[in-house]
Amino acid sequence: IAKHYSFSKESFYLASLRSFQEANNNYFDEVELSVLKFATTYQIDLNTPISSKELEDILIEEYGYIINENELSTYEALGNLRCVFVPKTKTLLLSNHIDDAQRTFIYAKEIAYNFLEITDRLYTFPWIKFKSFDQVLNNFYASYFAGALTIPIADLTQQLKTVFEKETFDTTLFLNTLGAFNASPESFYQRLTNILPKAFNIQDLFFLRFSHQGDSEKFHLKKELHLSHQHSPRANETNEHYCRRWVSLKVLKDISKSKNAHEFDIQISNYQNDNTKYLVLSSATKDPFKDHHYRSISIGLLINKQLERKLKFLDDKTIKTQAVGVTCERCAIKDCQVRQTPPRVLDKVTKNEKIERIVEDLNTKFKS
Repeated sequence: IAKHYSFSKESFYLASLRSFQEANNNYFDEVELSVLKFATTYQIDLNTPISSKELEDILIEEYGYIINENELSTYEALGNLRCVFVPKTKTLLLSNHIDDAQRTFIYAKEIAYNFLEITDRLYTFPWIKFKSFDQVLNNFYASYFAGALTIPIADLTQQLKTVFEKETFDTTLFLNTLGAFNASPESFYQRLTNILPKAFNIQDLFFLRFSHQGDSEKFHLKKELHLSHQHSPRANETNEHYCRRWVSLKVLKDISKSKNAHEFDIQISNYQNDNTKYLVLSSATKDPFKDHHYRSISIGLLINKQLERKLKFLDDKTIKTQAVGVTCERCAIKDCQVRQTPPRVLDKVTKNEKIERIVEDLNTKFKS
């Protein structure tokens, strides 16, 4: 089956990892505790933004690392590869295109491998291939450790409480919270998927990462996570057109036209076919490795009684509510100004249902 559908071993491993994350609400207390132990051992103040220099010193002095920032740039074919670790000499080769937040995350992952005593690991970031599921899982644990170290749970929880207790959504306050840590927007949104279920009991959520080339109409869903159940915005494997009303795609369009380093927007997405609504927060940034390429990171929270109790700003009338679908091919919204293609799949389903009803009527008419 996997071969028939071109479903690779890596895809199977990643799907299995997502199931593992979802089964645990993407919160792993043993890793959180390991971060606290590390911070105590090396006198890291988790109440202030951590710097790459702090972590670099630990890698060099405690774990014998050699940091090389020049070698990777001489190989054009390496593309967006950010680092390579050579275990024999403990040499960490870094791309010279990364910013301090990315450097800090890479250092934090390397510390995780050492502090957690993980030996079966990947040696590149991003990964090239996996040899076993253990490598996939260990890569996740190291990334989780890095996120927990750069964005401590106690600090972020307190800042989110301040955002949630406002009667209206304070964009500046939220963006200040996002910028309070030495971490990328993707790391910040990923960290929300750890903390919201644990600290706020907000478990019905999804995480999406899209990529987009500025001069095209194509949007690629590169990463997704759904907690509690399979939420409406999800990947499709048949090259259908994702709904252009999603705020995840809007911010990509915005940043491709602007000169801003970061675009942010918020939206209530109303999935009328499913009778569900989500509060969606989305950020877009430029791809540092490709000209005219952009990425958006989004987190969507199912609007229910639990969310209404936790977020006082949900009644803020300035937050735009937008009727959305999943893909144009399956969407029943009439007169959509941004529709990319007719609802062919939906029309086929409707036609088949009509045929079924007629056949049932004929069976009833001629059964005797």
